Amino acid sequence: MDLNIRKSQPGDFYFLEKLEKESFPHFQQSSRKSLKHSLDSTFQEVLIVEAKEDQKVTSVGALTLFKYKHALRIYSIAVVAEYRNAGLGTFMLNYVKNRAIENHYQKILIEVQSKNSELIEWYKTKGFKQSHTLTDYYTSGEDAIKMEWSVEAEEVRKKTTNIIVINQPHKWTFTDVNAKVISVKEYISNPVYQNSTDMRVFNLCSSYKYQSYGYYVSLLAAARGHRVIPSSVTLRDFKMLNVIHSTSYDIDELINKALQKVKDDKFQLKIYFGQTATKGFSSIANRLYLLFETPLFEIEFVKQEKWIIKGIKVLTLNKLPESEIEVIYEFARKYFSKRRFNKTTLINYKYDIAILIDPEEETPPSCKRALQKFKAAANRKGLYAEFITKNDFDKINEFDALFIRETTNVNDHTYEFSRMAYAEGLVVIDDPWSILRCSNKIFQNEIFRKHKILTPQTVVFTKNIFEKKDLDDMNFPLVLKQPDSAFSLGITKVENKEEAADAINQLFKKSDMIVCQEFLYSEFDWRIGVLDNRPLFACKYYMSKGHWQIYNWTGEAEEYSGDSETVNIEDVPEEVIKTALKAAALIGDGLYGVDLKLVNDKVYVVEVNDNPNIDVDIEDYILKDKLYDQVIESIYNRIEILKNIQKINFRNK
Repeated sequence: MDLNIRKSQPGDFYFLEKLEKESFPHFQQSSRKSLKHSLDSTFQEVLIVEAKEDQKVTSVGALTLFKYKHALRIYSIAVVAEYRNAGLGTFMLNYVKNRAIENHYQKILIEVQSKNSELIEWYKTKGFKQSHTLTDYYTSGEDAIKMEWSVEAEEVRKKTTNIIVINQPHKWTFTDVNAKVISVKEYISNPVYQNSTDMRVFNLCSSYKYQSYGYYVSLLAAARGHRVIPSSVTLRDFKMLNVIHSTSYDIDELINKALQKVKDDKFQLKIYFGQTATKGFSSIANRLYLLFETPLFEIEFVKQEKWIIKGIKVLTLNKLPESEIEVIYEFARKYFSKRRFNKTTLINYKYDIAILIDPEEETPPSCKRALQKFKAAANRKGLYAEFITKNDFDKINEFDALFIRETTNVNDHTYEFSRMAYAEGLVVIDDPWSILRCSNKIFQNEIFRKHKILTPQTVVFTKNIFEKKDLDDMNFPLVLKQPDSAFSLGITKVENKEEAADAINQLFKKSDMIVCQEFLYSEFDWRIGVLDNRPLFACKYYMSKGHWQIYNWTGEAEEYSGDSETVNIEDVPEEVIKTALKAAALIGDGLYGVDLKLVNDKVYVVEVNDNPNIDVDIEDYILKDKLYDQVIESIYNRIEILKNIQKINFRNK
């Protein structure tokens, strides 16, 4: 069936009248007078969709457009009954979208009967957003939902766009740069930037401190699939000298060659968008930028037996002298004029299994018996496993893999071990990206929303933007979460608006953004263990006795956590498994514990955890030793893959 769209003619009147009557309820139908007027109007445009089959041309649909100065309004769109569910609606909608783009309209508007939820959802799948409700729009008691489609959002979606995010955009006065300059607030809240993946984000916020706006811009950009500079991982790397030295090892010779004429034993080099104003150092500046991809940073070198990097400092525009701003603008202009952008250099990987533990930890992710079972499983596989602690940081490069069995935290040595191991070329579980993503509820909320995974209704409140009236439409009780909360810590349940406001103000002292979720009661949470994007174990974690959470840290020691029940994967509701795998896949392909609630036949993802509990007689109750074998098998396979990749001689390809 070939489809064509043409302008209407007076002879189409009877077809249009018949189509109106068979497509719409009486209160939505246009009168004969209105139809005749639309055919003669210059403001309105009536289009007819024709289908050609076996040389026969048939009118199968129609749409009426109102042409405003900045918007196209779809006044009517309909398909002949026998041709419905054949893609004609999408065909017509795409025609209107292309028409809007080609003629520089800003948006497309349409009204949809508020009771027609199926049609509203269909328009949402086509990129339309609900604007507001039009009360008694068609007739008394028949409301309409105003919906709109943004041309800007579509153009952003279709092409890679350079975005500079800055606290005060008005201070970026240099216009000859191929990038759009926006505020932090706009990047966080504007749907245009939430729903497009083809963006390259340059984070120039005034601070990158943990849980500051700059930190969240990089974190949210990663969740949205944007290419972000600097990434949250890069920001962490700069605080770890061992990672810096490991990453820069391959260019030691270049560094010493570039600095051979420097007479002092100290040297600083400022790098702006991969360039430097210091003469004679352009080449090394570009190489260093490829390693430590950050818009503005300064590297300090010291000379011992040879030149080495002493430290890296991320620079921000607000703290740079006025004399350097013009230089930065010029470098930015050159940088953004390039058609292609290089990616950071990949680090070569190296080769036994180190299991990181804390012998003194009260509630570790694996008990001592489970740890011994991991070691035995490694031995069965022909691998050597050694338990290490935080005091063994300098031994990392002696191993082929790092398996973390100590509670992880993005702000302590567990993350540093993970990042260092990755930089040294080890297989790592939990990898640094999983630790970062699992440690922050805002990242997870953003990425689950983007991929349409059902979660408890969630709102993210931002410091200095939040107002108490934002709580007016909330259904209490609510659960307020510090973004990096874990094991039920940093989480508060509030019963009313006053409690919520007080708790929010307290949480804002720790973080610029906090998570507010509806309280969904369930007798237990599902915990699905996932490894290599496949289910590993399934448990029911019951609420702590007399408490609303699994962990109650204010109770008696023996009642800190609720009971648990391990079940066969086959006995878990299919939708629970399916949702858990989808959520875990958005974090990575490592070892995760996905927490879910099944309420009123709907599956909600609460969170995805790295470093999940694996204890004897709980998570291993069904699989026994096979569970430990599967984890070790995964680590073994990952090492083998890396070793095989390293054997390939790419130069001869």
